Amino acid sequence: MTLNGPQKTVVQTTCLVVFMGGLAWASVPLYDWFCRVTGFGGTPLVSDAGADNILDQTIKIRFDASLERDMPWQFKPLEREVELRIGETGLAFYEAYNPTDKPIAGSASYNVAPYAAGGYFTKIQCFCFEEQVLMPGERVEMPVTFYVDPEIVEDREGKFVHTITLSYTFYQTDLPEDLASLDDPTKTPTN
Repeated sequence: MTLNGPQKTVVQTTCLVVFMGGLAWASVPLYDWFCRVTGFGGTPLVSDAGADNILDQTIKIRFDASLERDMPWQFKPLEREVELRIGETGLAFYEAYNPTDKPIAGSASYNVAPYAAGGYFTKIQCFCFEEQVLMPGERVEMPVTFYVDPEIVEDREGKFVHTITLSYTFYQTDLPEDLASLDDPTKTPTN
């Protein structure tokens, strides 16, 4: 079967729309993967262990916390700044508090500034992208274990970085099904 001009144009246009839709759908996970692998855009790297080498040179790490609009929690770093030797493993804590009378679920995204440090700031353990559920009046401390890769001193831009800011933003997410009934008085929990 051969397609005439208008039919061929419709098929080509449909294929283009499907292809572009597929690219749009895949772009977010691909960009996220790219940023995690390269540290692009201030995205910290992730590791299972600390650095192999610890330098005598120090660097300051500042901690920042914010909430997405309408997120009812209170969220803050317990310590605003630490100074570590480059390559030394650091530990910091953030505190989240739910002052409401209902359970609230949230998840945190993060970023590192300046962008030149993103590829060298490495998190070993973190609460980001994991759903956190706080019950009414609950207060929790959440740890972050990290280090700054010693290779930062060899980077043409990174070697001028003396302070790195780690920022987390918590945003509200849907409650898990087993807790959703606690938030909605019209629903009764099932046993």
